[in-house]
Amino acid sequence: MTMPHTLFCFGFGYCAQYLTPHLIRNGWTVTGTTRSEAGVDRIRAAGAEPLIWPGGDIATPMGHADHLLISAAPDADGDPVLAGMASAIADLAPGLRWVGYLSTTGVYGDRGGGWVDETTPLAPTTRRGRHRVRAEADWQSLAGRCGLPLHIFRLAGIYGPGRGPFAKVRNNTARRIIKENQVFSRIHVEDIARVLLASIRRPDPGAIYNVCDDLAAPPQDVIAHAARLLGMPLPPAIPFDQADMSPMAKSFYAESKRVRNDRIKSELGVKLLYPDYEVGLEELLKAELNPEPSQTG
Repeated sequence: MTMPHTLFCFGFGYCAQYLTPHLIRNGWTVTGTTRSEAGVDRIRAAGAEPLIWPGGDIATPMGHADHLLISAAPDADGDPVLAGMASAIADLAPGLRWVGYLSTTGVYGDRGGGWVDETTPLAPTTRRGRHRVRAEADWQSLAGRCGLPLHIFRLAGIYGPGRGPFAKVRNNTARRIIKENQVFSRIHVEDIARVLLASIRRPDPGAIYNVCDDLAAPPQDVIAHAARLLGMPLPPAIPFDQADMSPMAKSFYAESKRVRNDRIKSELGVKLLYPDYEVGLEELLKAELNPEPSQTG
């Protein structure tokens, strides 16, 4: 008889929320951490067991897991999971089948619109990107010391239900910021879940995967497509150097690159449900107007 698997998620975020139903349908147990009581209901709604951390005792439930997912963001002090749990995770390593670390394509830095793949040298240009490079290296160091079956997933810009341009277009706050040669890669959250599931089914310790769709595109094109789908006027076009933007928003425009995703297809056999933003936004709007339970698997 096959024993049921257990996934422990450090930081039960947007991606874990969409991965969890796939696993629950196959008899898994999923536990996820949240920093406060506010996240407990969201975790339960996805079918997982919530734990408040830091602050709660997680040693026992973590000790029952044979899979780990880490999505907690690092900061200037490093990765928060490693800071508090590195020794415990190292002790668990012999019984772990898969560990996934969610990173970002920001580790590649600015490439002037050029292509990057998983072999491209890391050259982050933002503070967040530098934090991720350090965190990746720290996780790889732990994996090398204790045989941790680590897999790194470098995620492009994430969109999906509740995260997209429609709300801003509808309330007339969307703008088409124009910056020459500016392109972003993106990925629908459901396709992230499918990539993680494929890796869990086909583990390859040490592997690194870019997770993005097939079409890097200027951000103003995405806004324009959303407006057309809604039948609304195009939001105003504003040159980047004239745009009033928050430091966070400006940081996203500091990097321009096209990200290759060949490895998730050739090594994991993933076929993207949403291969470009046009398909993704069209399906998001359909689901919004005609909500139905997800039938993807």
